Amino acid sequence: MGVMNSPVGASAGVSETLKSDIARGFGIASGTYESASRLQRFMGNTMLQKFQAVEREQLHSTTLDLGCGTGWFTRKFAGLEGIGVLAGLDLSPGMLAQARENSPAGIGWIVGDAEHLPLLDDSVDLIFSNLMIQWCDDPRAVLRECQRILRPGGFLMVSTLLDGTLRELKAAWHAADPDHQHVNRFETHLALQAKVGAELPDAVIENRTIRLPYESPMALAGELRHLGAGFRGAGRRRAVTAPGRLREMCRHYPKEPDGTIMASYEAAWIYWQRPQEALTGKQ
Repeated sequence: MGVMNSPVGASAGVSETLKSDIARGFGIASGTYESASRLQRFMGNTMLQKFQAVEREQLHSTTLDLGCGTGWFTRKFAGLEGIGVLAGLDLSPGMLAQARENSPAGIGWIVGDAEHLPLLDDSVDLIFSNLMIQWCDDPRAVLRECQRILRPGGFLMVSTLLDGTLRELKAAWHAADPDHQHVNRFETHLALQAKVGAELPDAVIENRTIRLPYESPMALAGELRHLGAGFRGAGRRRAVTAPGRLREMCRHYPKEPDGTIMASYEAAWIYWQRPQEALTGKQ
């Protein structure tokens, strides 16, 4: 695959600090991630089914799971017929340690930044990226890197979350603690459309609202914690949230008639194939 052995660092300044925070948070959650990844499995399975339905004669079986986490879908690809060279790349060494421990031999594991991929031009036939790009500082940089490393005829499959995700939780926290943010911000549909269109003009974007049930707001918060998906943006509280505020958030969260709650996720999938006739422009 032409993989470089050394990881590529994040961009400088605030972005570097945030990326280190993200990598550390996911590393801490590596042992509980798969048990809590209902949404991740649904969205990844949607792309996997799409891949299995695609005419694959053009693929040369070099596959990259970009933002592979603990390797759940990397292992799925390892079990598919016709998959040859297979690698998983993630920003978090802790996630990759878990992936390596629970996966069969023969998969390459790479610590790397999706905005600066340590891979050669025209070296990959399929990029599969499940719920990773929303954590990146600049999704356009990720899409440019994916375009760079894909071979002509190669496929890109990306899932992400959009504005409106966890809107019930966001509203409940706003009522309980209006001066601080508690829920990560996501791209609007129009912003994502513009950014994807600027880099991959022929890409297809599919959208869907997914609603998942939880026993309580605390169960939802626990799932997010087990995923390592806590809020890391500016405006968060630096101290542990007081129990009184947690109770107030739970009080404001809308309940179903049976006392359970629902959480909404605005899901988006991006599909793109690099044209066969594209020239690399490299000498």
